[in-house]
Amino acid sequence: MKGTVGELGEFGLIRELTSRLTTTPAVRLGPGDDAAVVSAPDRRVVASTDILLEGRHFRRDWSTAYDVGRKAAAQNLADIAAMGAVPTALLLGLVVPAELPVTWPTELMDGIRDECQVAGAAVVGGDVVRGDVITVAITALGDLRNHEPVLRSGAQPGDVVAVTGWLGWSAAGFAVLSRGFRSPRAFVEAHRRPEPPYHAGPAAAGLGATAMTDVSDGLIADLGHIADASKVRIDLRSAAVDIPTQMHDIGQAVGVDPLQWVLTGGEDHAIVATFPPDVKLPARWKVIGEVLNRSALPQVTVDGAPWTSTGGWDHFGADPAAQDGTL
Repeated sequence: MKGTVGELGEFGLIRELTSRLTTTPAVRLGPGDDAAVVSAPDRRVVASTDILLEGRHFRRDWSTAYDVGRKAAAQNLADIAAMGAVPTALLLGLVVPAELPVTWPTELMDGIRDECQVAGAAVVGGDVVRGDVITVAITALGDLRNHEPVLRSGAQPGDVVAVTGWLGWSAAGFAVLSRGFRSPRAFVEAHRRPEPPYHAGPAAAGLGATAMTDVSDGLIADLGHIADASKVRIDLRSAAVDIPTQMHDIGQAVGVDPLQWVLTGGEDHAIVATFPPDVKLPARWKVIGEVLNRSALPQVTVDGAPWTSTGGWDHFGADPAAQDGTL
């Protein structure tokens, strides 16, 4: 489609975006009315929201609009899965400049729609407004299907720590892009379009996970939230963490220990959880540590010692541009 958002107009843009959507059985009423209606068989709704800001969370010279759509949906749907819930619906708030080509928001919607389909959810509504900076605000909803939510506060001493999904791939891809390269492609694509293991969250709840989160800010940082909420210490075994050969190669090329990316790089949205030690975990889960009694040591240690290198995402940190895994 040719032209700009301003030429198409607000309602023309809304019609164009909603015409690209699909639905699911959970959607009783989709876009087009004052609000959507989504079934909630469990009678509890799990909700999460997040914002992506151009220049902070994505760059148009690095990622296509479709990439941004996949990423925006993924990071919110992963939060739903990390509670042990099944994603059902997503709402979009979109701020765009009037001079933006119409193809950008339509391709963004294609990406959001396709990521929702991977997770089994659907876009059910939203809002678009004019603004100077592209901003993508997502609200995701989910259903617990008669399970209790898996919180951050349930880890117990003696539990094992296990992870499923990628770790450090997005941060390695960010390092590649930051130096003006576009390969190895697998790592660049991992930064542009994370692939959360949505199925693993509800499955972990069924296995008896005591605490769970997705890795959005970095493994140490996110496990730190579990350790703090559960009042425990978590110790990771560095030898148990997989580091692909190509990640070693990237690290050598840019002068970074790849373990740094694995432990502190965010935006992969792997699922990490704690389980009772007698639980038999499927092969997709890899045990990487254990839960200990709280002590004077930092709440998350690596091989029994504090992790002294910097890393982990904090939007209000002293130098957020220096953090791995995002802009």
